[in-house]
Amino acid sequence: MAHDTAIAEPVTTQTGNWLEHFPGLAALDESVRTTLVERARTVHIKEGTVLFGQGKEPQSLLLLTEGTVRVQKVAESGREIVLYRVSGGESCILTSACLLAYEGPAAEGIAETEIEAVAIPRPVFEELISGSDTFRQFVFAAYAKRLTDLFMVIDDVAFQRIDLRLAQRLLDQADEQDTLTTTHQKLATELGTAREVISRQLQEFQRRGWVRLTRGRIALTDRPAVLRFSQG
Repeated sequence: MAHDTAIAEPVTTQTGNWLEHFPGLAALDESVRTTLVERARTVHIKEGTVLFGQGKEPQSLLLLTEGTVRVQKVAESGREIVLYRVSGGESCILTSACLLAYEGPAAEGIAETEIEAVAIPRPVFEELISGSDTFRQFVFAAYAKRLTDLFMVIDDVAFQRIDLRLAQRLLDQADEQDTLTTTHQKLATELGTAREVISRQLQEFQRRGWVRLTRGRIALTDRPAVLRFSQG
């Protein structure tokens, strides 16, 4: 899928209720809440939009109320790995990192679905990060959670067997009919490896009778066997 290279034009709407999506902001002083409601913008962004990445430095802290943003790292070779996803009720630590450090992002964020978010402009972010203990705690609590997620990604990629990780990913993503609508490349991106590695391993799973492969679809034909294998 081709990605748009510019953020969708913000559509200003009523923002008075968006704070309810973020429990970490519940204890804000009334004056701070008023500042956020009056100066933040609610934006609607279409699926596939590149929110930030190489040459595209974010100018606002983005708080998602609906939808999903995929944050991924792309190597010079073109290989990709998904670092984490941001969903409704969460903020993206890379946008806050860029605002704090005045540096471009080390990864790219793509709207995986149509999203609705609240954009807190840099001047408001800087004002609140220095003047509100609650807002500062909210930002750094998100950092702590995402660092844990990233260490888990590093552990998986560096130390866990790819065949076990692939088996677990198939179990996690399968629907009620034990099928997945995906591609070998997408699975490779999720797991931080090459498409050829995934294709080879899926062929082995099919040889064992665990899955059936068709174009764009994978069916689990022996879930118990895949489950036993995924548990080592």
